[in-house]
Amino acid sequence: MQEHYFDNNKIYYRTNEFKPDKITLVFIHGVSGSCSAWWPYEKIFENNYQNKYNILTYDLRGHGMSKKFPHYSDYAVKNFAHDLHDLVTYLNISKFVLITNSFGTLVGLEYIKFWRASVVANIFTSPEIYLNEGLKAKIMRITFGTLAGIASLLPFNPKPRGHVDYSKHVGATDWDTKRNLADIMNTGLQADFYTLRQSLNPNQEYYLEKINVPTLIVHGEKDSMVPIKNAIRMSREIKNSEFKSIPNIDHNTAHNAVKEMSQAMESFVEKNKNLIY
Repeated sequence: MQEHYFDNNKIYYRTNEFKPDKITLVFIHGVSGSCSAWWPYEKIFENNYQNKYNILTYDLRGHGMSKKFPHYSDYAVKNFAHDLHDLVTYLNISKFVLITNSFGTLVGLEYIKFWRASVVANIFTSPEIYLNEGLKAKIMRITFGTLAGIASLLPFNPKPRGHVDYSKHVGATDWDTKRNLADIMNTGLQADFYTLRQSLNPNQEYYLEKINVPTLIVHGEKDSMVPIKNAIRMSREIKNSEFKSIPNIDHNTAHNAVKEMSQAMESFVEKNKNLIY
């Protein structure tokens, strides 16, 4: 994998050597993470699967090595989606399989609203999606709204922090203090809390019923952040989607179920490759 920087949108990204005859996989990480969440998958898809895929991973705005922005409005979901559109356009990627984790799913769904034709299949993992106004969502909205307000009073530091080495946090639970602190310190309080609060926008529209390409949804059975029932309902609203639950795994599917996740991804793509290309 090679490192790059997209100057137009100040986005850090990574690719292998792209070939026109390969299926392209585009990975989007979650809140307070970075593309380092996908590094194990880069190795697996490059090596174990005979280097048969084009791979793009990148840092969302405000995360990892991408540019940090000072205002709450900068972290609206639509801005993340426009960054993705500008990046794939710059790289001349006209068709791709979208693979998302947690908040990355909101970015992916927002992207699909406007540029549906370029996404040939979806793999949504631990999707952060709220299909009803439950008590947990209300509490989280108030909590992160307060934290975002506090963060706005702090001095803004535009300097990117880098990437968390998640190999040091394998097995960490949803509320593991050490891993969450590493994420927050690496992303910064403003980018972290602003993004979290934007992810809980009660007016977010998903348009799930309009998705008509092969879709796989993967969710941990012990997820304490986003209930598995939300992912099940999401699957029901997307036509002909597949749902896979992973036992004994919480919200950290990307970190703690690499083998199960990568196998599910590859199997799904191979099964649907005639529909994809």
